[in-house]
Amino acid sequence: MKKKQKEGLSIKKLFKMVFIFYLIFALAPAAFATNGTNLIAIGPISRSMGGVGIAQPLDAISAVFANPAAMCFGEYCPGSEFNFSGTVFMPKVDAKITNAGGTFSDDSQDNIYPIPAIGFSVPIDSGPKNWRFGLAAYGVSGLGVDYRDTSIDDPSYFGPGAPLSQVYTQLQTMKFAPSLAFQPKPNLSVGLAMHIDYANLDLQAGGSSGFAFGLQPGIIFKPTDNLSLGLTYTSAQKVDHKNVADLDQDGTYDDLELEAPQQFGFGVAYDFFGAGLLLEADAKWLNWSDAAGYKDFDWDDQWVLAIGAQYKPTDKLVLRAGYNYGENPVKEHNNFDGTTLTTVQGKTFPTYYYETMRIIGFPAIVEHHFTAGIGYKFTDSFSLDLGLVYAVEESIKESGTDLGATPVTLESTLSETSLDFGITYKF
Repeated sequence: MKKKQKEGLSIKKLFKMVFIFYLIFALAPAAFATNGTNLIAIGPISRSMGGVGIAQPLDAISAVFANPAAMCFGEYCPGSEFNFSGTVFMPKVDAKITNAGGTFSDDSQDNIYPIPAIGFSVPIDSGPKNWRFGLAAYGVSGLGVDYRDTSIDDPSYFGPGAPLSQVYTQLQTMKFAPSLAFQPKPNLSVGLAMHIDYANLDLQAGGSSGFAFGLQPGIIFKPTDNLSLGLTYTSAQKVDHKNVADLDQDGTYDDLELEAPQQFGFGVAYDFFGAGLLLEADAKWLNWSDAAGYKDFDWDDQWVLAIGAQYKPTDKLVLRAGYNYGENPVKEHNNFDGTTLTTVQGKTFPTYYYETMRIIGFPAIVEHHFTAGIGYKFTDSFSLDLGLVYAVEESIKESGTDLGATPVTLESTLSETSLDFGITYKF
């Protein structure tokens, strides 16, 4: 009886910790992009393995993020696990604009962003692993640039309407995800996560925030003890950002809807038990072309392929490596006519501003990610994990005309480096 009361108290404390961290996330700045505007994964274990985890996540936080059904097959089962992780995200963004007045180029400011995450998974019945509950809060997507007070911030070649020149943008999305998993058979698990999103968008007129809700069902099937197959779906989640920018320059701030796209994911994992080697591969499809906001700015659908490996040379030491590829979703519009008008969600403004927003303001263009990591188990209950992700530099460039019908070229370049750390406590 006393033991049950102690366990209940621990779960209540965890709920309070997650809620407090969620409030902190809601106030924290974020500006990052990898697969479109989404991070490749959450936590140092999954991130150091290229973002895999749909078939066999290795900690509670990536189970909630990648596939809620995986909570029943975690290494912590039938016990409980708590994870805290942090990512130091360091994008390098620069822009170049060439017109009749010459070439103007500069780097975006504020290049270091902390991204915390927290989560846990616990059993909720007396069965060995039949029902489990998980909860996580994390920053999951974002993007932004800051060219204020640089050579890019020059109305002489952007023309009137400086807010639309996109010298400053900031998008952040934080997610709160309670999850439930059930294991009806030893080789089968199903799960469902509820997504509660808090998103904030700032287009130089002040931040505008809102909430969205969605679902993520998932399933994992193990045909053999070594082989795991996972399938998951995440519903689209739309936020209406009120009074975010005066798009049509009529003196009134306009709304802009942005929608996290629906996505499908499939994963496979094979564990070479005797060799201490685990190999995983994931494929995900992100439906940017039908997502509000992104379809308006002509983003294409994106396939993401991830592979990862984990090797245990000893019982305590773990080595990890991976690769992640996500095709650039931002289309190029060469030969655009900047003197014409473009309509976005019912608001009409010059095509030149539309193109600067796409290319200069939101350059989510990186494709190749190389990852590595290391973990060490100090005790049976406590371990520490570190990771590194590097996204190779990519550029996007398009040519057209500006407001005065003279030739102009817009170009952005983006690369990313991030350091990850995490602590795991099993109880």
